[in-house]
Amino acid sequence: MITFNRKLDFEYGKLEQVAPNIRRVIARNPSAFTFHGTATYVVGEGEVAVIDPGPRDPSHIDALIEGLGNEKITHILVTHTHLDHSPACAILKQHTNAPTFGFGKHGSGRIQQGETVEEGADFDFIPDQHVKHADLINGNGWSFECVHTPGHTSNHICFQHRESKTLFCGDHIMAWATTIISPPDGDLGTYLKSLALLLDRDDSVYRPTHGPAIQNPKPFVKSFIEHRHQRVREVFDCITQGTGNITDMVKLLYKNYPVSIHPAAAHSVLASIVYLMDQGKVVCDGEAGLEKKFNTRDQV
Repeated sequence: MITFNRKLDFEYGKLEQVAPNIRRVIARNPSAFTFHGTATYVVGEGEVAVIDPGPRDPSHIDALIEGLGNEKITHILVTHTHLDHSPACAILKQHTNAPTFGFGKHGSGRIQQGETVEEGADFDFIPDQHVKHADLINGNGWSFECVHTPGHTSNHICFQHRESKTLFCGDHIMAWATTIISPPDGDLGTYLKSLALLLDRDDSVYRPTHGPAIQNPKPFVKSFIEHRHQRVREVFDCITQGTGNITDMVKLLYKNYPVSIHPAAAHSVLASIVYLMDQGKVVCDGEAGLEKKFNTRDQV
């Protein structure tokens, strides 16, 4: 069972110190998907890196710039290209000539294979410098190791502040809720591999872009992995017992949750179904989709 932590002390519009050499300002974009809003992190002093500038909100960037005063932004790091993470890069570029760093544009790795990815993402963002797994980014008194963690999106990448072993993990894993995996760009099988990758690392603390930090992270990661496998088993049981459409599965599996989250839950259920289809356990007519009817292979 996952023990969530939803306690977060902060003040909107204020760049606050959250750890030595690490500051944070939270955007005013609270929602069921962003919790209190997008946290933009600043690492270093004097010459700094900014991580995930956030949504296209000039007031958020104004608060960041005001908080920095005469300090210079030398690097802009982007974990992925959802609309609450990367669009503010365009606004921040009006204040600095610092290059952006990211794995690639939205859908990197899938579009090249001729696949379609979901709408509602920042297709305008293309990093000035493409980084891949294990690359290093060096600044004045700080450095980052790049950790490619596809699953939430195919271009999702985390950044470990090597001096403090703090992993800025974007939406890969969060303390307050599970991560949405929305096919086709989101992929549960890849996400599970990316979670397992974290178990072999030496990160001391995670700082997601939404919600509080994750202390003692490895047991938390293990609980997330088990939760996903449990959900896959529940989805498979639903199909085995004759509940073959996603709407009815969501009503059963998320009956104790607010109806407002059911649309997001439907995408997570679809991710579990795609995972089962990849294993050859579940089938449907044509490609998997929210409106399809699913059966186990034995039922066909």
